[in-house]
Amino acid sequence: MSDQPSARKEKWTVLKVLNWTTQYFQQKGIATPRLDAEVLLAHLLGTDRVGLYLNYDKPLKEEELKAFREMIQRRSGGEPIAYITGYKEFWGLRFRVTPACLVPRPSTELLVEEALKIARTIPSPKILEIGTGCGAVAIALAKELKEAQVVATDISPYALEVAAENAKEHGVEVIFLQADLFPEGEVYSLVVSNPPYVPTEKIFELEPEVRDYEPPEALDGGEDGLKYFRAIAKEAPEHLSEGGWLILEMGEGQHEQVLDILKREGFSSLELVPDLEGIKRVVKARWQG
Repeated sequence: MSDQPSARKEKWTVLKVLNWTTQYFQQKGIATPRLDAEVLLAHLLGTDRVGLYLNYDKPLKEEELKAFREMIQRRSGGEPIAYITGYKEFWGLRFRVTPACLVPRPSTELLVEEALKIARTIPSPKILEIGTGCGAVAIALAKELKEAQVVATDISPYALEVAAENAKEHGVEVIFLQADLFPEGEVYSLVVSNPPYVPTEKIFELEPEVRDYEPPEALDGGEDGLKYFRAIAKEAPEHLSEGGWLILEMGEGQHEQVLDILKREGFSSLELVPDLEGIKRVVKARWQG
């Protein structure tokens, strides 16, 4: 395949292109070379990964090879697959993403799970998500909770545009508002957030595909990574109904400090929820008024 796929006189079938791309990604240090090759080629050809192997001997057209070469270059340069394809799956739903939004992580599904457990005990809950990005968490909650009113904020108008498109695509009603944290004067029965929690100096230690491509304002949690936890915990009591809940996602090793912050602001019924790797990833706290 010389340096990259080319139609020339050779017949580049789906399988041959996959094998070449996998090897190329391995050489470039891509963590999941085969998976990445499959996801990109399936996206290009408008099929799924199984469909690739059902048509493994199908030759690619010259224009398809040209487009795929561009995708290979972008991925080998470190660009996240979600930005190349324009989509990321979360909670079994497909979300449009752009560089204006943090790419939704599977770990954040735990935040949705815990929010649903509480929301289902509240008649017609009013829910706020802070820092919605592409809208994945708010839309997943709205999809699951037909009787809920879901509001979501973000400081980025560009992220909110993407979130609104995703809500329309999934047929749910979410109120999107531009705000740093809380909308003024509103009270909710449940507030959820996956705030920026990477300490500023640690941003430069992140993987290149995160550090160089994802929006820094969605990552940077201030000097110690806890800036937004303090701000949310301080303001939340004004925006929670009596007995209302605050649920936050946090970084590895931050749970004790986050618990201290919440205790100082008067929250009770504190509970830590570990993810599948055993990392204490989500904290739940109640405001008794």
